[in-house]
Amino acid sequence: FIFRMREFEQMEMQFFVRPGEEMMWWNRWKETRMAWHRALGFGDDKYRFHDHEKLAHYANAATDVEFAFPFGFKEVEGIHSRTDFDLGNHQKFSGRKIQYFDSETGESYVPYVVETSIGVDRMFLQVMSAAYCEEPLEGGDTRVVLRLPAALAPVKAAVLPLVKKDGMPEVARKIVDELKYDYNVVYDEKDSVGKRYRRQDAVGTPFCITVDGQTLEDGTVTVRHRDTMLQERVAIDRLHAMVDEECSFRKLFRKLDL
Repeated sequence: FIFRMREFEQMEMQFFVRPGEEMMWWNRWKETRMAWHRALGFGDDKYRFHDHEKLAHYANAATDVEFAFPFGFKEVEGIHSRTDFDLGNHQKFSGRKIQYFDSETGESYVPYVVETSIGVDRMFLQVMSAAYCEEPLEGGDTRVVLRLPAALAPVKAAVLPLVKKDGMPEVARKIVDELKYDYNVVYDEKDSVGKRYRRQDAVGTPFCITVDGQTLEDGTVTVRHRDTMLQERVAIDRLHAMVDEECSFRKLFRKLDL
């Protein structure tokens, strides 16, 4: 359905360049945009370029970033060198000069445009189809897990008291209060802790923070990691830094240091 909608959402950028340098910048934006897609962590082999052989009349280069959906490779983003078609036509039909004076060259010119255009709906479908997983477990059980990049996960952490007594809910509420101003976190005390883990796996929550008996003794909690299901003891005063490091967009941006 998303690939057949009459109306769709796109995010576009037009990058102005000197005439004659557009191919250098087109290749630079190809590299940068592919790095962004791969930074999401779904596997480099899931992406490929499809360079256009037949170009639009205004373009001198065009490529698509394609992703391997369950139904095959499909376009999620286009990167185009549009020459001076856009601003040149604005200038022509408005009757007003739209030129840039380049102090380095001493020349005035109509800038050329390199455009990137990414489909928002298609990116949503890409992330959901890549993240959704039905994973077999020991004993014959299966868990549904949404392996969303932590920066994109709607809920960053779930705070769970092991039982609804002995002061554990009160400590869990305090942890929620410490995190909620910077991150979307949830409190959950219903059902067994195992069922709560499964609920958070299914919505893609990267961390489950469990308050247990040891918490009341030494101020540490059990942190369960969504993808590996590994658990570790973490001091309460380290939780904010841990969530920040894993869930911040900084972690994605560092991968773009080309």
